[in-house]
Amino acid sequence: MVGLVVSLGLAFGFLNGVNDSGSLAAAMICSGAAGPRRALMLTAGAQLVGALTVGVAVARTIGQGIVDSRMISTRVVAAALIGAISWGIVSWYLGLPSSSSHALIGALVGAVWLQSGPGAIRLQGLGTVLLVLFLAPWVGFVVTFVLMRLLLLALRGATPRAGGYLRRMQWLLAPVVAAGHGANDSQKVMGVVALGLVSLGVLPSFSIPSWVKLAAALSLSAGTCVGGLRVMRTMGLRLYRIRSIHGFASLAATIVVVMTASLLGAPVSTTQIIGAGIAGAGSAERFSKVRWGVIGNIVVAWLLTIPAAGSLAAIVYWTLYRYV
Repeated sequence: MVGLVVSLGLAFGFLNGVNDSGSLAAAMICSGAAGPRRALMLTAGAQLVGALTVGVAVARTIGQGIVDSRMISTRVVAAALIGAISWGIVSWYLGLPSSSSHALIGALVGAVWLQSGPGAIRLQGLGTVLLVLFLAPWVGFVVTFVLMRLLLLALRGATPRAGGYLRRMQWLLAPVVAAGHGANDSQKVMGVVALGLVSLGVLPSFSIPSWVKLAAALSLSAGTCVGGLRVMRTMGLRLYRIRSIHGFASLAATIVVVMTASLLGAPVSTTQIIGAGIAGAGSAERFSKVRWGVIGNIVVAWLLTIPAAGSLAAIVYWTLYRYV
């Protein structure tokens, strides 16, 4: 059972890397700053550094702030991970940048609700997490919109050399964004694996062993190396044609939002923030530039994620309870 819980947790981390890599690398690849392979390798390396150097505040939020860890069984953890993984595969296949954070939280809530009822859910903590998840993309949109407007004013009448400078600057910004993503998303894997180990009695209380931290970081980076080009096409080509100035603005704004959230222990969706940032950069130039129909499809996928992953996890828990 220990091997099963750890394997499912690492599979979730790997799929998270596959799905989110398309969003993380979209700005660099589609603006011409780097080719797909180099962008993905740079992203994976920076994720690993971020995951291993930042603390475990987000992991504690996942493990202790949303559900009562004393009421978590191994079936709940397994069902939550299977539910989140299943929804991640569906969204990856459709090329939609869904949120792994939403999927995991929804799956945890769905599985533990079926097992123990609402009493096992920390409603105040869950409400705070959901509020942050909802607000973060809007903050990313606004920050990118303002930054893009300032760049357009500052670079009015600039020569084409300015575009080359902004392209090169992405080689500095993209690793910072990836490090912030690694710091935030790897901790979700750490938190849910630690919950499973507590339920099995391997850990006497909720904590993050060093080997769990390393394994979670490696699973996320390995998934990024594989790459989610389906999602990259949605984010970087279907919204509008990204240029170097859009890539620079969206990456800079994402750094502010994701790093702040990671330090505060708030699990956010880097995919959502980058997507909102790219939309904000295009909107700052002109609103008609962005294909809002594609944005609508992405938003629908975001809204569906929590109830869909929660329902899948509940079905899996019922199956495990009845037959295992």
